[in-house]
Amino acid sequence: MPKTLRLILGDQLNSQHSWFSKTDSEVTYLMMEVRQETDYVQHHIQKVVAFFLAMRTFAEQLQKAGHRVIYFKLDNPENEQSFEKQISLLVEKENYSRFEYQLPDEYRLDQQLKNLGDKLSIETQAVDSEHFLTSRDFLKDFFKGKKTYLMETFYREMRKKYDILMDGKEPLTGQWNYDQENRQALKDKKLLKKPLLHPKNVKDIAEMIRQAGVKTLGSLDEENFPWPVSREESLELLDHFCEKLLHNFGAYQDALTTWDPYLFHSRLSFSMNSKMLSPLEVVQKVEEYWHAHQNQISIAQVEGFIRQIIGWREYMRGIYWAKMPEFAELNFFDHDRKLPNWFWTGKTKMNCLKESIGQSLDLAYAHHIQRLMVTGNFALLAGIHPDEIDQWYLGIYIDAIEWVEITNTRGMSQFADGGIVGTKPYVSSANYIKKQGNYCDHCAYDSKEKVGEKACPFNSLYWHFYARNREKLEKNPRIGMMYRTWDKMGNKQEILDQAELYLKNIENL
Repeated sequence: MPKTLRLILGDQLNSQHSWFSKTDSEVTYLMMEVRQETDYVQHHIQKVVAFFLAMRTFAEQLQKAGHRVIYFKLDNPENEQSFEKQISLLVEKENYSRFEYQLPDEYRLDQQLKNLGDKLSIETQAVDSEHFLTSRDFLKDFFKGKKTYLMETFYREMRKKYDILMDGKEPLTGQWNYDQENRQALKDKKLLKKPLLHPKNVKDIAEMIRQAGVKTLGSLDEENFPWPVSREESLELLDHFCEKLLHNFGAYQDALTTWDPYLFHSRLSFSMNSKMLSPLEVVQKVEEYWHAHQNQISIAQVEGFIRQIIGWREYMRGIYWAKMPEFAELNFFDHDRKLPNWFWTGKTKMNCLKESIGQSLDLAYAHHIQRLMVTGNFALLAGIHPDEIDQWYLGIYIDAIEWVEITNTRGMSQFADGGIVGTKPYVSSANYIKKQGNYCDHCAYDSKEKVGEKACPFNSLYWHFYARNREKLEKNPRIGMMYRTWDKMGNKQEILDQAELYLKNIENL
């Protein structure tokens, strides 16, 4: 009988995949902890621990179900630390006659495994990961002939296709989204709920990573690692979100506060991006829960969450496969400044950045507004090179895998794509940050001031950004008002000088 070797990557922990519907003594599954994956960017220590622990848990469950598994831990002396080398050796040593793998979600791995398949002397097949709602090419085909890919159009198509929050061909209540209702600042601390954590001791795996010399960032509580690393734990987290958080999710999804790092966010992104949970089952569970509790939960809360998954998440993946590898080189504004060192330490006098970066270093987590309108906003206003901010986002967050990270960072956050993902740059002065929460309280800078020693850097940098990029942005219909406001301002040079001073002393902000 021919023998088949099947590769499972660290973000392919989908126990519902058809591969596992039956056991086959002639099929061997290969899983590997490899330096090629720990070292291509400097990752948060919690991210490395989470992936390795989830992979080990998944491998154990496969073995218990009767599947044959070969698992290489990072410190295994026979680990070649490379998929290509390890697979080539195994094929030769064990006389496999067939190699199969699930389509990777990162372009570099897709190319690597394609090249490996060409080199191997045995039959090779790539199969779908059976996770996403769309194929790789769906979005590109859906918008064929269009210059811009409008997310709202795509989102509505997904709602119709999967009959989510629909009444026949129309949206429930006749309204497609409730974005305007979902931008509230949190003013009552008593609304917060205790997060569901899954504390576990990870001393052994953390020590193995250190001994191997893997360079990581951030901190780790080795005795209370909080992230779900199995499908069972992930399903518990989904239930907790529905029962404890969903009723306030939409209203406060954009809130910024020092009171709590998680607010009403689900913390399911790692579970989904590693494929322990599928986006469709998450969305259907949330919709089902809402239908049973409509008297307690408004549709605005539910629609806001569903849009993030079947709208933004699926849309960003479509952009990735439509535009890679060229997307990774885009730099619309020709930004070239280095990322300040305090992005790696959190030691800055700007309280919003201190809080957002500090939380990211401590927890490997920040919600979308912290990423977009605090750290990303500053990087764009300051003219940081997209490569710099790309590497930071890809490394620091537990859920960061390139297909979802680079499209959000280089696209939505930094507008380095010139408008493929978003119709305008997402920038703001201190006013937006102050409006969304309490980050501006007790800050060394004054959110109301544009110039002077205590002036918030966001204010002068905001106008400096528009002034220096006028030629590229002035004709954008969503931005014209900004330039009309700027033209009426009487102290333009003073504001620009203030911004230049801050940029010159960026390490000391």
